[in-house]
Amino acid sequence: MTTTEVMTNEEIKTSEHDLIRGEFSPEDAREIINYLISKKINFHETRNFSSEIRFGEVDHNSIKRAKELEQSRQSINTLLQQAEGEGKSLRISSHISIEII
Repeated sequence: MTTTEVMTNEEIKTSEHDLIRGEFSPEDAREIINYLISKKINFHETRNFSSEIRFGEVDHNSIKRAKELEQSRQSINTLLQQAEGEGKSLRISSHISIEII
């Protein structure tokens, strides 16, 4: 489902999309979620590396976010292991909302 709302130039423009939607086996869920989280962690690590090389400064926001994402990954993997142990599938939904500000 995609909902897009576009207003006049003086108003906010938003676009909303379902990124993930459906029922998944624990294995498929693990693959999808770990891939997305890994890409986000890599993005922040690359951003920090670039900041260190270009400006000689650590990007504290990227380091913090990468740590948060790693904690989320560990928590999610625990949940996935539980579902796998119980022989259950998972319903996952991930929504992305983009707003021009």
